[in-house]
Amino acid sequence: MVGLNWRFDNSYVRLPEAFYARLGPTPVKAPKLVIFNHALAQELGLKPGEVAEEALAAVFAGNVLPDDAAPLAQAYAGHQFGGFTMLGDGRAIVLGEHITPRGQRVDIQLKGSGPTPFSRMGDGRAALGPMLREYIISEAMHALGIPTSRSLAVVATGEAVHRERFLPGAVLTRVAASHLRVGTFQYVAARRDMDGLRTLVDYAIERHYPQLKGSESPALALLWAVMERQVDLIVNWMRVGFIHGVMNTDNMTISGETIDYGPCAFMDTYDPATTFSSIDHGRRYAFGNQPGIARWNLTRLAEALLPLIDAETDKGVALAGEKLEAFDELYVARWAAMMRRKLGLSGEDAGDTALIEDLLGWMERHRADYTNTFRMLTVERDGEGIYGGEVFVAWRDRWRARRGDHAAARLLMETANPAYIPRNHLVEAALETAGKGDLAPFNALLDVLVKPYKERPGLAAYTEPNPEENYRTFCGT
Repeated sequence: MVGLNWRFDNSYVRLPEAFYARLGPTPVKAPKLVIFNHALAQELGLKPGEVAEEALAAVFAGNVLPDDAAPLAQAYAGHQFGGFTMLGDGRAIVLGEHITPRGQRVDIQLKGSGPTPFSRMGDGRAALGPMLREYIISEAMHALGIPTSRSLAVVATGEAVHRERFLPGAVLTRVAASHLRVGTFQYVAARRDMDGLRTLVDYAIERHYPQLKGSESPALALLWAVMERQVDLIVNWMRVGFIHGVMNTDNMTISGETIDYGPCAFMDTYDPATTFSSIDHGRRYAFGNQPGIARWNLTRLAEALLPLIDAETDKGVALAGEKLEAFDELYVARWAAMMRRKLGLSGEDAGDTALIEDLLGWMERHRADYTNTFRMLTVERDGEGIYGGEVFVAWRDRWRARRGDHAAARLLMETANPAYIPRNHLVEAALETAGKGDLAPFNALLDVLVKPYKERPGLAAYTEPNPEENYRTFCGT
């Protein structure tokens, strides 16, 4: 499209046709731009200022295709709550791959763009509330320094979608390093397509891990590289109290980005068993289970890659198992390093593990707010309420003795402990008013969340925990 300055170079469409279905978005009745991410557009090298708002709405609703787009719905599989099924983009279309001014290749995807061959009797559409939810939380995650897909625009469709009731429809434009998932490899492996699997491994390495080209075992090298990125991602989630809510293998990216903000939420009261998703009845994806689920998902990736790791099955299992066995040690080391940053501890000390575990145990027993506790330690506020109790004061004295110079420690802590997170009740309140056409609370909350580490006067209300103990999230499909 003239004016937006797209630079499409579509590599995925050059893969075997079994990997996707070629089709475009289904046009909508009355597209209207609800929100547009001008900062992200600038990073992408786009020029929305040269395009009328009505034309922008038409593009980001899928009514008008950009020049050189190659729209497709990707095929993939996945273990959903532990059960395997063949899947695919049931309500999303990747328009193509845009090359940014820095040379980065990113997918431009429309979510809620209509039915595809993978819709499984779904309507292919999305409601406004969940799309705005992904917009605000993905942008908050980016501001928190956590690898994530980004949100470029939300467009109202002028059409209703039916869930439990009729809701206003919308389309989200998602920007991601790619939409390659563990489930993508599972899909090809389940089809017993060894040539396709080799092609997919080579493609993933070329796109995300070019340093692995020429490896003795590319599949094994890819497994390790993905594991390292996923460990770093989960450590970051644990740092800020984020609960993904639906860590199915089709929601675990090869790039190491957070993707799919359905029933996600942020923990207020510290409790490893915290679960918000209304469909996670067994607490499979609880906060404290996320590292173990990541390892479980990586094991599914290893299974898919097994024929390429070694032609001899037993040897391949041994090689993959050796990598997977390193997960726990790798995770624990990086989690401990993260927790030392949260506490401003330089170097390592034999007593650090006990210091960290004693604090977390105290927080769980006293139902302390996860974010506010670490922020209080960061700025050394006076201890009040539960923070004035004998046990906490004794722990604080141990911590101060280990920490040493507060000024140096605070530099570490300020970049690890946000003052502001997407508090669940604030997000819901903002979405409710946005659904009625008033985006002022939504934009005010977004303005707070995109600068999460800098405390500002007059924003105390954004730090208050959710007063609703039984908060639940829903996937929006």
